[in-house]
Amino acid sequence: MILADKIINLRKKSGMSQEELAEKMNVSRQAVSKWESAQSIPELEKILQLGRIFGVTTDYLLKDEIELEEFSGEGESDKVRVVTLAEANEFLEQRKESSVKIAIGTFLCILSVIPMLFLGVLYEAKADFLPMSENFAMALGLILVFIIVAGAVCLFLVCGFKNAPFEFLEKEPFETEYGVRGMVKEKQKEYRDTYVRFNIIGTCICILSPIALFVGAFSENELFMGVMLSVMLLTAGIGAVFFILAGVRNESMQKLLKEGEYSEKAKKRNGFRGAVYTIYWMLATVIYFVLLFGLNDWHSLSWNWNDNRSWVVWVIAALLFPVVITICGLIEKKTDDNGESKK
Repeated sequence: MILADKIINLRKKSGMSQEELAEKMNVSRQAVSKWESAQSIPELEKILQLGRIFGVTTDYLLKDEIELEEFSGEGESDKVRVVTLAEANEFLEQRKESSVKIAIGTFLCILSVIPMLFLGVLYEAKADFLPMSENFAMALGLILVFIIVAGAVCLFLVCGFKNAPFEFLEKEPFETEYGVRGMVKEKQKEYRDTYVRFNIIGTCICILSPIALFVGAFSENELFMGVMLSVMLLTAGIGAVFFILAGVRNESMQKLLKEGEYSEKAKKRNGFRGAVYTIYWMLATVIYFVLLFGLNDWHSLSWNWNDNRSWVVWVIAALLFPVVITICGLIEKKTDDNGESKK
């Protein structure tokens, strides 16, 4: 029996389709089809992977004269955790509740700088109702920032603890019992309109959020500029809330279905994107501090908008970030196309 026939038999005995096997192997369905039709032969690395998936020896796969299956006792089925219908429902419900907490926490983080911003602007505007020194205003602003961020972190920690029993969905191989996939597909279909609507609303709000900043830039009144910057942050925070409410629930369904960002191929992409995004925001942070402390002496840092506009770095970084995302997508597509052509 040739290798092609053995792959067909093993795949069918395991109850897998060509698409499912291709996903496990991180190849295209066409590649599996060519193996099974003897149009091409898998590389040695892929043959070893086939042996691990089906729990058979490489001798059985490579030697045509061996007709009977030789099991290695190391099949993936022995290591795969099965998600029950009850567990799937519990996970989806837990992520639905967490989406609200995560959205509120993110909203608080975005708004956390507003108290310090307002105190600084009010001090510079010499507001009569703010009888305090510059140092006291800065210290009070920082205290409020830490209090708000602490509240947000508490929400994130609560979500993390509740999600702990389901972390294996990202870190370990798993399968779903009969009925789970159909149930999740049905919920995904019902949620589709809400997901699209929330993303459209969030996108529109985020695109419009810089308008307030541009309006404030035409004014010489520092208090008005501070208000407009706060409005921009508030608007961006609302947009982020819509994204998170939609995204967290959708991602929970994708995890169970192993689709989208949680397919085997996408997991490798996430590592690349995570590295690029981390470098990007670290670079923005470095530029911000270089401008902040390179142009101003530490002891003479001022709240004055005319003296210190290093905060503009974050606005520019936020506006350029979609470009970085697009470039990453183009690189990944080119890599995938090259991989397909080699196969």
